[in-house]
Amino acid sequence: MPRIPHHKGKHTFVTLWAWRVLGGVSLLLGLIGVVLPLLPTTPFVMLAAFAFAKSAPNLHKKLLQSRTFGPLITKWEQKGAIAPRHKAMAVGMMAAAFGAAVLFGAPFYALAIQVVCMGGAAIYVVTRPSG
Repeated sequence: MPRIPHHKGKHTFVTLWAWRVLGGVSLLLGLIGVVLPLLPTTPFVMLAAFAFAKSAPNLHKKLLQSRTFGPLITKWEQKGAIAPRHKAMAVGMMAAAFGAAVLFGAPFYALAIQVVCMGGAAIYVVTRPSG
């Protein structure tokens, strides 16, 4: 397998393309999330930036130059920071998803799994620096 010399680290051709595909799919889902309220935009765009940083520096650079996503990605990459508005949206969507599960009668074990997973995610998001 050929090695890609311009990239940090050593990835095979297949691994490089796997990162690119992950980045592309993540960015597509993030863009869909801009217009579809139930699909989160920020985590998908962050994953796309991460994947492109590993596989396509030019695409990573374009994301950083984006007026919409650039500042968000830069703050995360430099400081691990999440804007208070995005924290509130993330926690609010988690609470809404849990509320919907309760409303639609999800079984107790499913609610317990949601509390553990989304609770942990909410704690992580809230404890990040605010930018």
